[in-house]
Amino acid sequence: MYRRRTLESFLTKAARQFPVLLVTGARQVGKTTFLRHLSRKGRTYVSLDDPMVLSLARKDPALFFQRFPTPLLIDEIQYAPELLPYIKLEVDRNRKPGSFWLTGSQPFHLMKGVSESLAGRVGVVQLLGLSRKEWAGRSRESRPFLPTLQELRTRIQTGEKLPLKELYRIIWRGAFPAIASNERLDRDLFYSSYVQTYLQRDIRDLARVGDEMSFLRFLRAAAARTGQLLNLSELARDADIAVGTAKSWLSILQASGVAYLLEPYHTNVTKRLVKTPKLYFLDTGLCAYLTEWSSPETLAAGAMAGAILETWVMIELLKGYWHNGRRAPFYYYRDKDRTEIDLLIIQDGTAYPLEIKKTASPGKDDARHFRILEKRKIPVGPGGVICLAEQSLPLTPTVQSIPVAAL
Repeated sequence: MYRRRTLESFLTKAARQFPVLLVTGARQVGKTTFLRHLSRKGRTYVSLDDPMVLSLARKDPALFFQRFPTPLLIDEIQYAPELLPYIKLEVDRNRKPGSFWLTGSQPFHLMKGVSESLAGRVGVVQLLGLSRKEWAGRSRESRPFLPTLQELRTRIQTGEKLPLKELYRIIWRGAFPAIASNERLDRDLFYSSYVQTYLQRDIRDLARVGDEMSFLRFLRAAAARTGQLLNLSELARDADIAVGTAKSWLSILQASGVAYLLEPYHTNVTKRLVKTPKLYFLDTGLCAYLTEWSSPETLAAGAMAGAILETWVMIELLKGYWHNGRRAPFYYYRDKDRTEIDLLIIQDGTAYPLEIKKTASPGKDDARHFRILEKRKIPVGPGGVICLAEQSLPLTPTVQSIPVAAL
């Protein structure tokens, strides 16, 4: 059963502006299903996963476009970057909006071709797994989050609850549409197949992985560090690989929609901020599988419970921005005195601080580090502590507790 995606509204508008649309994201997040659902009758669909079609695209792009006329949906365009100059020629001949819809799972080498061939002609959007609102059939309610009083009132009016047991079940299963929409699908079998497919189809060729077990160790070591400051030396040591290899493989995880790096906030004036990014996996189910948590209950009670909750919250907030076609202006704060704030949302020069806590009883002490922003002369808006509380209450005059259900 197709679940409506928040990105539909933005993509429909973008299709009236750009001749080419590119939807990127990890495998299995629903890119093809999403675009095929939106395709009107008459749009040709072609997948470059088909070896015969791929051979034609690579060897004779001109004949390829004679065989598959516009409007055209090309799936997995990264397998045949040779097509991009021909798409440019076609677009320049006939600048008809929506002529080409493309999907790509590995934009790390694809994007160079897009930027060189299709600059000014392509709209690029990123799709993640299902958000909670998309899963619940309320995709139109998903929007960029700011912890203002009006925004919190609007979100809390629904009275929705998210008990701890249900929250960690959602986190443990993950947000890939196939598994999030089908409770009967075996979770371990799904992720086992996913990891093998990812290794065999995406990584072996693109990263030149000679030892698949080394890459699997790297994946597990990276998953175990979700929600933490990135330390490439420790990551490489645990995976038993060179630091340069770890850096290369991490860039592939990041660009292929598996991992996300949250950059530290900095200004030209502030000299005491740490410049290391924080690492997040972009699907908590995959992360929990790689770190071998056997059930939602063991995950909720285990050593990763806080970090994976922070990861889930971060992903839900990202979806609110990315699925509305917006860049997520997200940063974290940490200085050399180890004063840390989990998330800063920067809008119009103002920082909206957020802490993410696995507690049902937050207190004003959870927001004590917010004061450092004023000392640094950073304009500060309302803040919040995203937590397991069932209602939103003021912790200070400018900080509210925010139930996870409000996301």
